[in-house]
Amino acid sequence: MTTLIVTLPRALPTAALLCEGVLSDDGRTVLRAVQAPATLLPTPSGADIVAVVPACRLSWHRLALPRGALKGGLFQDANAGRLRAVLDGLLEDSVLDETSQLHFAIEPKPGADEPVWVAACDRAWLHAWLAMLAQSGRPVARIVPELAPTSGDAAASLHVTGTPDQPQLMRTGPDGVTLLPLSVASATLMAWPEDAEVLAEPGVAALAEHFFNRPARLQTPPERWLAAAQSDWDLAQFDLLYTRGTRTRKHLSAMLSSLFRAPRWRAARWASVALVAVNVVGLQAWAWKEEAAQASQRAAIRNLLTTTFPEVRVVVDAPVQMARALSDLQRRNGVASSADMETMLGHFQAAAPDISTPTAIEFIANELRLKGLSPSASALAESAARLKPRGYSLRMEGDGLTMKEERFP
Repeated sequence: MTTLIVTLPRALPTAALLCEGVLSDDGRTVLRAVQAPATLLPTPSGADIVAVVPACRLSWHRLALPRGALKGGLFQDANAGRLRAVLDGLLEDSVLDETSQLHFAIEPKPGADEPVWVAACDRAWLHAWLAMLAQSGRPVARIVPELAPTSGDAAASLHVTGTPDQPQLMRTGPDGVTLLPLSVASATLMAWPEDAEVLAEPGVAALAEHFFNRPARLQTPPERWLAAAQSDWDLAQFDLLYTRGTRTRKHLSAMLSSLFRAPRWRAARWASVALVAVNVVGLQAWAWKEEAAQASQRAAIRNLLTTTFPEVRVVVDAPVQMARALSDLQRRNGVASSADMETMLGHFQAAAPDISTPTAIEFIANELRLKGLSPSASALAESAARLKPRGYSLRMEGDGLTMKEERFP
């Protein structure tokens, strides 16, 4: 996934102020260094945008938080306000500005009941740059410090930056981050760890080796920003937690974009297309087979009807026509059919023994009408339920009941 790392300038944002940054395809190697106003920064599709806060814009404080201050999740809604109030109280005498004007961030994965590192920076400056990037269509998903204190027994490191005329020294270690101008006085007065690695920009590498009397490893500014983006730090805390939601959405968008466009997923895409095509073809073939089977069954039924009853020449609804033809045949041969009045009366008597005797009986067009009956709704429903399996319907019409032979599915 492409990553755009933008180093926030020290000054407040303006339309013409240049931002420096770096593009990376894998988050580990520099693809291209960039320098442009915020509105003209490159925005590759699905890129993850990381903002780097310069070391000179941060102050570091080692605090022992009250017991239980970090319980219940660092930044849950119910805990964030209380934790922020605790930090305001602890740092009130340690910072020059009012705590309300500062943005605070706690180190990643802080230990319970152990001192933690807290980063502080100007809140208005940080919010202004984040708003500028968001308005230019480049919302920041993560905010990292340029340099951060090391944890545990990690060795200190010395970073020499700037120009030969104005070299700058930045020291990182378990005791924090220190910024000093590199000079004979600073190199002489400060006790630098003998095992500290020296990293220097190309323009001041010789100067760094002279002051510290040890080899210096070259590290360009884009490489330093890329290393900062690989840390676990995220300064998007408290009132900047929305950037984490942005990061989640951008990760999902990047994953989808990668699935549909990245060359490494080409085989998977073709396999998915082939799988869908095979399933579509299989479903279509199965549908054709089922349709052919149904057509064969319908043809067999029609053939049975026309063979058994040759007088039926046009087949519209074979089952209904067969039932009618069978009833007519039974009637012609003197055999009672299910549509005869005697048969229907016998079924009615068996299904409704508690209903009183009708005052009149009519039988017209295979429909039996029993007048003078007014059974209760429950009795009518019970009788209709008993007649339905035998192929008859029973309903109340006017002053009586109507019973008719039906074909239920």
